[in-house]
Amino acid sequence: QVQLVESGGGLVQAGGSLRLSCAASGRIFSNYAMGWFRQAPGKEREFVAAISRGGRTTYTYYADAVKGRFTASRDNAKSTLYLQMNSLKPEDTALYYCAADPAAITTTAGYWGQGTQVTVSS
Repeated sequence: QVQLVESGGGLVQAGGSLRLSCAASGRIFSNYAMGWFRQAPGKEREFVAAISRGGRTTYTYYADAVKGRFTASRDNAKSTLYLQMNSLKPEDTALYYCAADPAAITTTAGYWGQGTQVTVSS
């Protein structure tokens, strides 16, 4: 079992920044690929970013909507995943979820957090 707890959400004006954190516990963090998804009211959950398992080289992947504005990173020593969000837009408003999986991050990832709300005002 892997437990995931997100934090760092809040209310920010358009153009502002937030950093989300996802603290993991229960298993060896570096053995899991990690990712972020979001879900806005009335919409389906969508992929935001993913980062490969810890190792000599990590790879990151981003949705086109956030590429160049969001940066995912991981600190294996702290068992924590981050999402730095810059140049936020009102359309980034959503509940942001952290996900973990020993293989790959998809909508069927094995473990999910409860989410943290991000609201961007115009």
